[in-house]
Amino acid sequence: MAVGMTPGITAEGLASSSFGGRRALRKALLGRRLALPNDEWERLSAIVCAHLRDGFRQFSGMRVAFCWPVNKEPDLRPLIAQWASERHPGFTALLPVVINESSALRFRAWSSGTAMRVDRHGIPTPASGDFLAPQALLLPVNGFDPAGYRIGYGGGYFDRTLPGLAPRPLVVGVGFELARLDSIRPEAHDQPLDAMVTEAGIFRPSP
Repeated sequence: MAVGMTPGITAEGLASSSFGGRRALRKALLGRRLALPNDEWERLSAIVCAHLRDGFRQFSGMRVAFCWPVNKEPDLRPLIAQWASERHPGFTALLPVVINESSALRFRAWSSGTAMRVDRHGIPTPASGDFLAPQALLLPVNGFDPAGYRIGYGGGYFDRTLPGLAPRPLVVGVGFELARLDSIRPEAHDQPLDAMVTEAGIFRPSP
């Protein structure tokens, strides 16, 4: 078993990425993350933020989309607040907006004073504002592999969204080492990451 593989579930057990296999894997990976004590989650989130800050300094002057942290995903809000406080020209923080279950996501600007509403998934999202195109996307993962593929929650939102963004933003996965797999057995619709950041550092996809 590769380092970081979920105990009891191997990549081979995905049976060519069968729906049932991915669903079981997703559930197991989510359970591992939810089991993190709060202080450890906060510590790991801070390390992830530090790697992003040091490794992607250009993001402080770009339109950067991130996801509101749910289910103990890395909390990137301190880093977003730091970039905003630096007031570099061009920086705007964006959050995704669900239009409907089968459509691509759209993105609206967010700041600490933005009026929010809770969407159909229980996630806070900007209540109004123009839709903007991200130049960089910080994308949480439930699982990831060395080839740069991720497992999300199964809704397919980002796999539908990325092909329609032109130019394509730089897509950086964010997660913890407990989500590392040997392979997710990617399918044709799976969109690869450009880089992955965990508490262990920054990783570029390898064949």
